[in-house]
Formats: sequence, structure tokens, C-alpha cells
Amino acid sequence: MELTEVMSEPEAGERSAGVLSGLEVIRSFMDRGPTAVGVSGLLGMRIVDVEEGMVRFALETRPDFGNPQGTLHGGITATLLDSAMACAVHSSLPPGAVSTTVDLSVSYLRAAPLDGRTLVAEGRVLHLGGRLATAEGRVTDDTGRLYATGTTSCMVFR
Repeated sequence: MELTEVMSEPEAGERSAGVLSGLEVIRSFMDRGPTAVGVSGLLGMRIVDVEEGMVRFALETRPDFGNPQGTLHGGITATLLDSAMACAVHSSLPPGAVSTTVDLSVSYLRAAPLDGRTLVAEGRVLHLGGRLATAEGRVTDDTGRLYATGTTSCMVFR
């Protein structure tokens, strides 16, 4: 499939963006809560803070997020980071522009227990170019313990 074929069909993000800036779109997601975006509702993630170039997501760990070792599955952590970093990029975009994750790198620093603790992922834009944006992120708990860090590159479509 050619890129032009993919781009000719409006994506969900484009439809929701309309004439809103990226920051306004992310704020509307925050106002609507976890059900605003499918994966957020599935995992119980919520946006707890947003400003241009920075977004924080939170979730509570729970037993059904476990891996065979009995700790938080890395995919949950990666999803939390990807959401925070990609939304940070989106919060920096002008009206009508969208972006998509090109790559994602996660470094896991310690295991997170499944005891209901709140984990917060903060994503921050490092660079916003014409076609490519980069962001970094970190996952901490309510005591400030660092569980993971990440970086991402996002393709920007204006």
C-alpha cells in the first residue's frame, strides 16, 4: 500500500482534530476521561495533566496486568509511555496536523508491583520538526520512584 493511499482515508485522529489545535484535542481527551480513546478505557489510563509539549497519564496497577513473574507486564509500561510521549507530541501540533509513532524505546529500571499503586508516565517533546518529532518519557509512582524511561520518534502529517 502506498503512503498516499493510507493518507487519503481520514484517520480517527484527523477526524477528531478538525480545526482544533493538538493541545485542544488532548485537553478534550482529558475532559472525556479514559473512554475517550480505546486503549485508555481498556487499561484504565487517564490524562492527569497537559500543557503544550507535556502530557501525564496515570493508571493503577492490578493483578490482571501481571507477567509470569508476578509484576507489571512490560507491555503495560510501554503503552503508558507511548501514550504520554505521543500525546505530548500531539499537544504541540497546529490545527489539522496529526502524528504517529515511528519508533519506541523503553528502558525498564525496576519491577512494578501489582498492588494498586498509581504509576504516572510523563512525556515531553524534545524536538518538533516539519516531519519528525522526538519525545522522552519517564514512569514514576506517587513516591517518585523511577520504574522506566523511554524515547520516541513520531512522523508528523500537516
